[in-house]
Amino acid sequence: MIDALQNRLNIPEANLADINVLLLDPDSRVMQAFLDVVRKYGTPEEINCKAERARQLPALLSRLEEIKSPYLKDLYWLIEQRDLGVFIPLADYRRKVLGPRADTMTFADDLAVTLEISAFQYFPWLIAEARHAIAYGELMPGRFIRVRKMKESEADHGDMPAVAAAMQIIGASYVETLDTKGTDGSNVHLGGPATITGYFGGVGQPNDHALLWLDEFLHYYTTYGTSQVLNLNPGTVLLGYLLHKLGVNNEFKISVFMGNDNAYAVLWTLLGAKLFSRPDPRSPEAPGAGGASPLIGFNFGNSVTNETIELCAEVRGALDIEKIVRFEHHITEAYKSIVRQPYLRRDELMTLARSVPNISAKHEGGDPDVDAAREHPSDILDYFRDKAEVIASGHMPLLERNYMDKHAALNATARALTEHGLSFVAARCLHK
Repeated sequence: MIDALQNRLNIPEANLADINVLLLDPDSRVMQAFLDVVRKYGTPEEINCKAERARQLPALLSRLEEIKSPYLKDLYWLIEQRDLGVFIPLADYRRKVLGPRADTMTFADDLAVTLEISAFQYFPWLIAEARHAIAYGELMPGRFIRVRKMKESEADHGDMPAVAAAMQIIGASYVETLDTKGTDGSNVHLGGPATITGYFGGVGQPNDHALLWLDEFLHYYTTYGTSQVLNLNPGTVLLGYLLHKLGVNNEFKISVFMGNDNAYAVLWTLLGAKLFSRPDPRSPEAPGAGGASPLIGFNFGNSVTNETIELCAEVRGALDIEKIVRFEHHITEAYKSIVRQPYLRRDELMTLARSVPNISAKHEGGDPDVDAAREHPSDILDYFRDKAEVIASGHMPLLERNYMDKHAALNATARALTEHGLSFVAARCLHK
């Protein structure tokens, strides 16, 4: 029973009508600027058609063939290994962890935790990871986060389409990070550490950069079929909602830098997703298929507790978007430049995973004791380095070692989930 106080929160239909007036106003400069960017690429139907053609595996492989990419042979190797079934099957993995009792246990598949790794910067790392997983009977992630500069990736022997092809081959979802992400000089008054506090109120997409973000997304969407990108600013989140409302099958996840660190911040984020949702159903594991909302996930702030996540799950369920919006929760973090260490949330996940569906376990660092002992511990600032500089400094092997430490942390989480009778989502086409 709603009491009189709570009833005051009801939103009058007149208020919703005012929102529609603004959205449909042909003289609104804000709305027309948004629509002008979209029109550059065609109608929503034409845009989706271009993206669908571009993301087809034969089209991606053909593009790599045309530029004689050295990554093509690795993709064919990956297809061969997948078809030979050399990656450990799920049932065998469970027996490896639990022994014979695995065959008598029931696992909570309806609450399966997505195994997520970040950041997957360079295509060759995936091949190194796959070879390691085959050799040691380990799992490949079910979700990959990319934070590499996209123009650099595009120009790097086809790194971008190679990654897109690999994700289809192994059956994983992935996210790219557009170059218009707030550290691109968009705020002319901010520089390096000397102006670090300025980022607290100025990071994101100031002035026209929100529209540049939209333009950049539509370029990669129509050129490579890239569906999922990272989002970190309220303006570009809204543009993502509006684009999808028009009929474009875009998707995005929201970064930890957005600051969803309490149930009310999450409520605000999800209210927008619901307000601008489309009526057609979709599968959350079918990127680019369109559906109720383009928001397919978001990272919590690292300070959230299990209770906060449980409260957010109640809100998500009440808005009926539980199957669409994934909670992406950091289990490990980069050892340097982002959080106090040691940071490890694996034990807390074992409790969460018993009751909160559609959650991912994000591994953005190795386990702290491993990372701390490395010559070069994982560092979030490495995400913003040019590949040429990384190679010139001799750090590429060190960064790959950091990535493999994240792989090890992810597999430690999979093992813990299994020991607790819980389930996970690894690369679907590899671990059947």
